[in-house]
Amino acid sequence: MGTAGISVLQLALSLVLAPLVPGIANRVKAVVAGRRGQPLLQAYHDIAKLLLKGSVYSRTTTWVFRAGPALGCAAAMVALAVLPWGADASLLSFEGDLILFAGLFGLMRFLTILSALDTGSAFEGMGASREAWFSALAEPALLLALASLAGKAQSLSLAAVLAGPGIGGGRGAAVLLAAGAVFIVFLSENARIPVDDPATHLELTMIHEVMVLDHSGVDLAYIQYGSTLKLWALGGLIVGILRPRTGQWMADCAIGLGGMLCVGIATGALESFIARLRLARVPQLLVAGGAMAALALALSLVR
Repeated sequence: MGTAGISVLQLALSLVLAPLVPGIANRVKAVVAGRRGQPLLQAYHDIAKLLLKGSVYSRTTTWVFRAGPALGCAAAMVALAVLPWGADASLLSFEGDLILFAGLFGLMRFLTILSALDTGSAFEGMGASREAWFSALAEPALLLALASLAGKAQSLSLAAVLAGPGIGGGRGAAVLLAAGAVFIVFLSENARIPVDDPATHLELTMIHEVMVLDHSGVDLAYIQYGSTLKLWALGGLIVGILRPRTGQWMADCAIGLGGMLCVGIATGALESFIARLRLARVPQLLVAGGAMAALALALSLVR
């Protein structure tokens, strides 16, 4: 199979399997708590049900509110098309795609914030304010972590950055620090514990969920599916940083899928054993992630 065919196959697998990762995390949480819990494929059922429903729009909203969910989901799909699974180039691979990959998450957040503000609701405006606040700390951590990997690879292409030896090759400390920083960003971007609780509906603690309260039907399906794609993309980045490479696309793909299984299990285990942080403590966690990424960049430059 050619490189283009492999890239298309890997993108198709990502688009199909992305909703499975939250299901794995929920199953782990249920097992740890001794509950029956949700079905493994619950996210698929929820998205399919919402796609069959109509959307309701407030008279105060404009086209911005209607376009935000679809454009945000499209941005997540593009991010997956940029992310390579192995040493092979991704479907949208070019020099500088690393910057595009990071920027697409900022675009998704911007669209979600605009949609929340377009409702004219002070409640959703509160959630948008919190999202913007935390993202101002999470984005530098992600960019610094990617810069540390790009500095070692001497390239701004994700294919070159992730084609390195993983945690081997004499740069294990920098890679582990970069992966740790990306994992903190992963928790923040996907509204997971300890930054946010995806299952909560308590007014004083909601961040992401409060911004999508007015969405319904197909629009809400776009938001939920886009969230699973973003989770898969950032989780895939962590796996790509840490995993070994074999040079065989089938083996690399299998290792990548196994890594995503570990991401789902680790997310569920983490949410089972730690509590959500107070809002005032979340910036400290994100600053710690930025410090880890900065240290990784320093180590990558001196070696």
